[in-house]
Amino acid sequence: MSNETNLTIRGRLTADPELRFTPSGAGVVNFTIAANSSKFDKDSNSWKDQPAKFWRCAAWNQGKLARAENVANLLKKGDAIIVYGELTTREYDKDGEKRFADEIRVETIGKDLTFHGQAYAGNQTQPATQSQGGWGGAPANAGTWGNGPTGEAPF
Repeated sequence: MSNETNLTIRGRLTADPELRFTPSGAGVVNFTIAANSSKFDKDSNSWKDQPAKFWRCAAWNQGKLARAENVANLLKKGDAIIVYGELTTREYDKDGEKRFADEIRVETIGKDLTFHGQAYAGNQTQPATQSQGGWGGAPANAGTWGNGPTGEAPF
């Protein structure tokens, strides 16, 4: 086992992802996530926002896996996302001076749907529940496995 430091970061894209290709043809997309946190203040009995932490990320294509193109085509500035990857330190020269930058090498990425949709947009419409017609629009009397409308399996 290696000594990798893996992180899961939840936040919002600060800009549209930037897709580029190396001279050898490998695709990579770079982007930054702003992660905000809150802490409860007992004195004021309220939540206080903490300063945002910005995480620079790189997602590479791997063989037939087109991760970089998928990120560039499907995500945009402001999207809430969750990223899992390895924390790496990149070394580079700027004006003859050696510098270091932490970066997340993305393994998995997806949209964060925690606050997505009607409730987040301020619409007062409640999401569907089983009594309102089921998740995904299935009728409430559609039955479940082994308990279909006729009392038998639905297949």
